[in-house]
Amino acid sequence: MRLYTVHAERPGSVPVTGRARPPVLLREGFSIYPFMFGFLWFLAKRLWWEAAAMLALAAAILLLLPEPADGVALLALHLLAGFEARDRLRARLARRGLVEQGVVAAPDLDLAWFRLAQQRPDLVRAMP
Repeated sequence: MRLYTVHAERPGSVPVTGRARPPVLLREGFSIYPFMFGFLWFLAKRLWWEAAAMLALAAAILLLLPEPADGVALLALHLLAGFEARDRLRARLARRGLVEQGVVAAPDLDLAWFRLAQQRPDLVRAMP
């Protein structure tokens, strides 16, 4: 069973466009793509500061650490990216005005949307 956090606009807030944005479901847990691709994944998700920090840390590790330790440090950096990537996405959603509205447990994303519609029909009404 996977956990998904539900991010939507605050109840009662009026968007500038006059139309509510649909909610976003974001899966909890380790993310394999940031672990494998590092700062490129952060760039693809438009997380500019995180991508710059990861690139700077990787460059510092390669330039400053001796040969046997740099591989271990890079692996640790990529593990940290895999564990923290979803939290960085949550922070970006919060900066854009989509706050966490709840948690849904489901085996896949489709069933998570279905359960969200059962639990919080007010959020799903914002869908186009």
